[in-house]
Amino acid sequence: MDELELLKKHWKSTGDSDQKLSAKQLYPMLLKKSSSIVKTLFYISIAELVFWILINFLPMLSTSYLDDLEQVYGNNIVLIVLSVISFGVVLVFVYLLYKAYKNISVTDNTKQLMASILKTRKIVKYYVIYNLTMIFISVPISLYFTSLNDTALHDKIIHFTTTQTIVFYLITFVLTGIFVLVFWLFYRLIYGILLRRLNRNYLELKKLEL
Repeated sequence: MDELELLKKHWKSTGDSDQKLSAKQLYPMLLKKSSSIVKTLFYISIAELVFWILINFLPMLSTSYLDDLEQVYGNNIVLIVLSVISFGVVLVFVYLLYKAYKNISVTDNTKQLMASILKTRKIVKYYVIYNLTMIFISVPISLYFTSLNDTALHDKIIHFTTTQTIVFYLITFVLTGIFVLVFWLFYRLIYGILLRRLNRNYLELKKLEL
């Protein structure tokens, strides 16, 4: 049990006058802990940005990979534009988290700290929703371009029976669902744990306001 948990336990077991003193001790600890959580979220977002840059751009150093992209997507400018937009969103997310961390670090007011925590939770929530939406959209688009520009696959698809077409779309739907589920579990594990800790701090701050 860390120092913060011990103080919270003591605070709940004391009288009104002692609670006021304990609350004054509790607030700096909640501030420090909240700031640390947001800083960790910021570092994770930086790591994620670097990961996606490496995944997307390192293979493009290969001429054969670029040729494959050209064959699958036709004009790969579209793919590049979509990648730039995605990285732009991640950069905005990184900036917003950094700003949230700075705001939490300098606040000396319980209400402001609570507002900063709520804002941070919203930032992460919208970022996760955006990423899951992009995955849900990008998988079918990738399969569409592949079926359109891959001659062998395209020839097979146009000769599909009704049953085969239904099966093809079902497979597309299942693959999309799997990708979304995997990333949702990743975000729930990484960001979810930190957000739950941040939410606990928020609930403790609400008690201080009573």
